[in-house]
Amino acid sequence: MKPIIKVDKLSKQYHLGADSTPYSTLRESLMDVLKAPLRSLRRNGSNPTIWALQDISFEIQPGEVVGIIGRNGAGKSTLLKVLSRITEPTTGRVELYGRVASLLEVGTGFHPELTGRENIFLNGSILGMARKEIESKFEEIVEFAEIAKFIDTPVKRYSSGMYVRLAFAVAAHLQPEILLVDEVLAVGDMSFQKKCLGKMEEVATQGRTVLFVSHNMGSVGRLCRTGMLLDQGRMIFSGDISETIGRYTQSSTASAAEVTFPANMAKKLQMTAARLLDDSGKASTELDRTRSFTVSVDYEVRMRVEGAHLGIMLDRIDGTPVCHTTDVDTAPEGIVDRKPGLYRATVTFPGGILNAGVYQIRLGLARYGGDVYDYSEPFVFNLEDHGTFATMGAQGRQRQGILALPLDWQTTAIG
Repeated sequence: MKPIIKVDKLSKQYHLGADSTPYSTLRESLMDVLKAPLRSLRRNGSNPTIWALQDISFEIQPGEVVGIIGRNGAGKSTLLKVLSRITEPTTGRVELYGRVASLLEVGTGFHPELTGRENIFLNGSILGMARKEIESKFEEIVEFAEIAKFIDTPVKRYSSGMYVRLAFAVAAHLQPEILLVDEVLAVGDMSFQKKCLGKMEEVATQGRTVLFVSHNMGSVGRLCRTGMLLDQGRMIFSGDISETIGRYTQSSTASAAEVTFPANMAKKLQMTAARLLDDSGKASTELDRTRSFTVSVDYEVRMRVEGAHLGIMLDRIDGTPVCHTTDVDTAPEGIVDRKPGLYRATVTFPGGILNAGVYQIRLGLARYGGDVYDYSEPFVFNLEDHGTFATMGAQGRQRQGILALPLDWQTTAIG
């Protein structure tokens, strides 16, 4: 069978600190061509470079659903941008046989001045669909996105949640042969994520090809049959999704326990740093399950927002939810007036509650029933068990389940 995607020795290099190229006149463009060799020498001598992708090769057959996983900076999003023809590779070759729809960033491919209705038809046209084809899917797209009231409003006035609902609905319903989906789904609420995963499963059963980038191993394992593991721009494994996730789990426990986030002034609320601390206050991703650990988050409020909250989701590495907590759990009526400024929030998880294993922390700044202002999955960490009788049980093996609660037993003779 002929592959629908074929990638051969693909590499992508970026020049750090390189200036963006402004729009220019024809005369300026011709002069740029003449100056290009000298400019290239000057640039290569003065700007450091980074290889976002290095010598990647693979083939994907029609109808395959492939999960692409790896740490932050592994090259996952860059790979999808190359496949989407958003950016050109530095070296190598990509062959695509079919229409490609991509959902890589909120509103990718949308024109902010056009309405939701106009953007649906614009995206369908870009995919090469006839107007009748788009019209036949229009009502289904609007219903899925749940934005009927705002379909004739310019999308620049949409919240991030409305933007991503419409963007996903367009990408999934306009019948592309290849669907590329990045972590952008994380900005949606839990019910919307489930709805999107269900739609992608439906797309996959129709014989279309899906490439799915995510840090949520539960979603990847549920949706995908095969996977690719990237690390520092290189493909280090490709094969069965369970083995791919297993290798990622083993390598991810060495991730950083202190993370800083680049400033994005477009965000009303934004996390600036996060730390995972053991019971002595030391940053670490190797923790003792019998001792407490703390998550510390620094964030900035740039515009007054009422009713927003900082939420922390603790999952097992396979995506199984363990618990969700927010900084308004102890606030009266759960309402906090977020005034502009810099803040630090901490929460401590008690020891002796969770079983040993690999876990991940997800962070979000959001408003209940409203916008998601910021989101990140900064930590993958290991809870170690040192093998005491109390934690391992009489058989010398770890007790089953996620929780390992030290419950109070009482035994009395009754005969």
